[in-house]
Amino acid sequence: MAFLVDQLDRLLDLGLADLAGVDEETLADRAEGEALAGSGTLVVHPSLIRPSTLATLLQRKGKPGYVVPDMSDLCDFTPIDGVEVPLTPFYVLDGIDRGDDLRDWSPDEALPEIASRGRTPLTISEGISWLLQRPEMLEPNHCFMTIASRKPKKTGALDKRTPGIWIGGGSPRDGKERDGAPKVGWCWSGNRHSWLGIASADGRRPLA
Repeated sequence: MAFLVDQLDRLLDLGLADLAGVDEETLADRAEGEALAGSGTLVVHPSLIRPSTLATLLQRKGKPGYVVPDMSDLCDFTPIDGVEVPLTPFYVLDGIDRGDDLRDWSPDEALPEIASRGRTPLTISEGISWLLQRPEMLEPNHCFMTIASRKPKKTGALDKRTPGIWIGGGSPRDGKERDGAPKVGWCWSGNRHSWLGIASADGRRPLA
């Protein structure tokens, strides 16, 4: 993985400043440039850019990323209990793994397993941020869920959908023009999929 300062440059080249509605210099200042000498994955906090918007910066074979139509409420998905995300525009995620060994596990089954390993599941913004730096990690039959993001209901229970990122197949619902594009979708928390891993990381830390 490239140094954090190089990752910020890549995000700026992709058009992050335009999406955030600020100039590049201001955005770089928010990243606290003096703290960008290390490694890890630079994450864009949803308070800076919503994940539904950030997903449009994803690219695969010249096609931009998109969110499925029936997930228009993606911004209502928040970190689950036990997942503490730094409250800064950018932060760092260390030791990301796509979770290939957890393919064919449901999110409900995978969550305690990830915790038992001393790791943390990824949020959807973290998954997108990782792919913005490592687009090659999105492969046919090797995609992943981001189960740290869930939508709370008014009752206190969680919506059964869990977000994930995979490759669009050009279905009638999504449009033929999106065949092969990065796709933010969802699966039921109790369902298993042989082609979806459960992504996790060693931990999160602020830039400072």
